[in-house]
Amino acid sequence: MSRSSARHTLAEAAPLFAALGDETRLGLLSRLSSEGPLSITRLSDGSDITRQAVTKHLHALAHAGLVRDSQSGRERIWELEPRRLEKARRYLAQISEQWDEALGRLREMVEREP
Repeated sequence: MSRSSARHTLAEAAPLFAALGDETRLGLLSRLSSEGPLSITRLSDGSDITRQAVTKHLHALAHAGLVRDSQSGRERIWELEPRRLEKARRYLAQISEQWDEALGRLREMVEREP
């Protein structure tokens, strides 16, 4: 991968992982993943956070491409965007592969030394 391509990949991945770096947003993603599309009312029920805070977090997740919304009557329904999560998984797999390669090179170097 060229340096400019790597920089582009990092620039594209940064907002995604910034959005995933919040415990509340991870909890919302988990609920949407396990329960399917939900309204803000349902997402805030039984939670310590307000509907306004849930909305703010959902907008941050939407900005990162992790969720999308649609209108259903008077409610806005939010659902997981699985393609973007798959992209996050691919980023992590790529980083893991790079670490494995670096550790392999280090092992070879250490084993060669007298």
